[in-house]
Amino acid sequence: MPSLQGKLTPNAPLAPLVWFKSGGTADWLFEPKDVADLQDFLANLAPDIPVMALGLGSNLIVRDGGVPGVVIRLGKAFAKVERVDEVTLNCGGGASGILVSSTARDNAIAGLEFLRSIPGTVGGFVRMNGGAYGREVKDVLIDCDIVIRSGEIATMPLSELGYTYRHSDLVDGCIVVAARFRGQPGDPQAIQTEMDRISAAREASQPLRSKTGGSTFKNPEGARAWELVDKAGCRGLAVGGAQVSEKHTNFLINTGAATSADIEKLGEEVRTRVKAHSGVDLEWEIKRIGRT
Repeated sequence: MPSLQGKLTPNAPLAPLVWFKSGGTADWLFEPKDVADLQDFLANLAPDIPVMALGLGSNLIVRDGGVPGVVIRLGKAFAKVERVDEVTLNCGGGASGILVSSTARDNAIAGLEFLRSIPGTVGGFVRMNGGAYGREVKDVLIDCDIVIRSGEIATMPLSELGYTYRHSDLVDGCIVVAARFRGQPGDPQAIQTEMDRISAAREASQPLRSKTGGSTFKNPEGARAWELVDKAGCRGLAVGGAQVSEKHTNFLINTGAATSADIEKLGEEVRTRVKAHSGVDLEWEIKRIGRT
């Protein structure tokens, strides 16, 4: 590798970096200084070495065997949010949904309040078409900048992302380094009121103070995942140190010493029971990565 500006760490523990607080190590963890540093790193990395991005680790199971190749983590240099015009923000791939929505409020931009409730970074929810409270990223995204596996940078307009429910056509190995979101003119006080409403609703219904991974399963067509899980008798179901949340049955929690294998096994047991009860094949929303 050429001289790097960022930090490259071998055998880096990932459990402290993800919400479940479980899982193995990354063969390598790279935290680039800036976009140019990321481009140089990828351009000089052997093409057979796998690469993946890690944001806040909120919707992720890192398996206990660790993650092969290189995990890219975007730091403070990628967490800037700036106003472009009266209704548009330019957001770094490492910026949180909370920062994006708060910056929108401060600039009297409405329509981005729902991002307050997505527990991740711009890079993650752009890739997954994240959403909550009736809105999705596709409703506010203009375009995004990605660094592809070869190290080249490209701008992808909304029309080329192939968005569907919790899915985009972004290829594996590319890193979302920035995105532009468009809202509409709004009153900062009204925007804050809506953000407060969303925060209160999340606090009341979700196990936010537990070690969790957010929504576990995608909502099937015409149904709600949590309701299917509950009707299948899975509320409070446990495997090892993993448990289906009593508060919200589409959340799995680490009660203290769960392994990632416990969490994944519990999820599969829930899928089996839901299939037997209702005939529905629940699809994982949480991404599972690494060696079993």
